[in-house]
Amino acid sequence: MKKYKYPSVLTIAGFDGSGGAGIQADIKTISALGCYATSVLTALPVQNTQGVRNIFSIPVEAVSEQIEAILDDVFPDAIKIGMVHTPELVETIVKTLSKYKKVPIVFDPVMVATSGHRLIEEKTIGVIIQKLFPISDIITPNMDEAAILANREVKTLDDMKIAGERIKELGCKNILLKGGHLETEMITSLFYNNQNSCKTFEWVKTETNNTHGSGCTLSSAIASFIAQGNEMDKAVALAQKYVSDAIYYGSNVQTGKGNGPLNHFFNPQKLIKNELV
Repeated sequence: MKKYKYPSVLTIAGFDGSGGAGIQADIKTISALGCYATSVLTALPVQNTQGVRNIFSIPVEAVSEQIEAILDDVFPDAIKIGMVHTPELVETIVKTLSKYKKVPIVFDPVMVATSGHRLIEEKTIGVIIQKLFPISDIITPNMDEAAILANREVKTLDDMKIAGERIKELGCKNILLKGGHLETEMITSLFYNNQNSCKTFEWVKTETNNTHGSGCTLSSAIASFIAQGNEMDKAVALAQKYVSDAIYYGSNVQTGKGNGPLNHFFNPQKLIKNELV
């Protein structure tokens, strides 16, 4: 007789054959944090540690059917959504998810890769704000993505604060504005919660270019800690600690010729077993 289940996280995201970002980074993160990973592929970027060479679309019908196949069988405790680069894809994901019981959703608005490559069609941004923001429990833009969403330059911590307030007005429940691109010794991120307060997180910057997939990893980590039963504030704090450590422990390793990946498995957890109720 079966007595247990694993906390499960579904990632809906794009591909990265080099293994550092996208759905591969998500699966590594979810697994390293003791959760069971399922996945739905939204796009096929051709990329490596040096950058994105091309992006091939997945038919929206295939995305919808993938979501249904997972939710009909291995229903998740949290969902992470990453690369959604067309309006049709956004609408398909939102419509398909609406058929099922609501679970916490972490949305990483992937618009610009670590290499600086733009990964999203311009017309998609408005659809994301209109359709995806309302169903997301937290969004996790980096400074480049915050600049696009706030329609202003975001280069400093003061810029981040102004952008965060503007993005909050777009209807987000919680926002984690990531400060990884700040050119300072300390990294600062701003967490705007649904009680309209802002919490600051700070840690020492690790000097390395091995940050490929750090945004994917962070959003998946938040989803994993939520799936384990943590409240949003704690999930955000734990996830940022995990990413900071994963960057540190992978900082002196060469993988590829460009921006290398994090060390997702610096301290892997066994799959968590929760009693069935």
